Amino acid sequence: QVQLVESGGGLVQPGGSLRLSCTVSRSIAGLAAMGWHRQAPGKQRELVANIIRGGTTNYADSVKGRFTISRDDAKNTVSLEMNSLKPEDTAVYYCKTISMLGVVYWGQGTQVTVSS
Repeated sequence: QVQLVESGGGLVQPGGSLRLSCTVSRSIAGLAAMGWHRQAPGKQRELVANIIRGGTTNYADSVKGRFTISRDDAKNTVSLEMNSLKPEDTAVYYCKTISMLGVVYWGQGTQVTVSS
């Protein structure tokens, strides 16, 4: 069983920054994809950003230019640097991994609240 543990969420003022980290209990080097999703109250879970095997990154239009996803294979972590945060970024953020066989794992989620 693969475990994903997120950290770094919290309360931040509009315009502020946060860095989320997801530590995976196995090597991430062979994964097909890793990413971050988020779910706001009353809304469906949506993709925020992901990294596909080979290094291609994808971002939701709403976060392009503000968020950056990265990986550290030595530490088995995937991170999300979030800048210029807006109240509409408030959500529970979930880490997700997909193996080469298509097995999906999710983290437990970390709350991000953007409010003055």
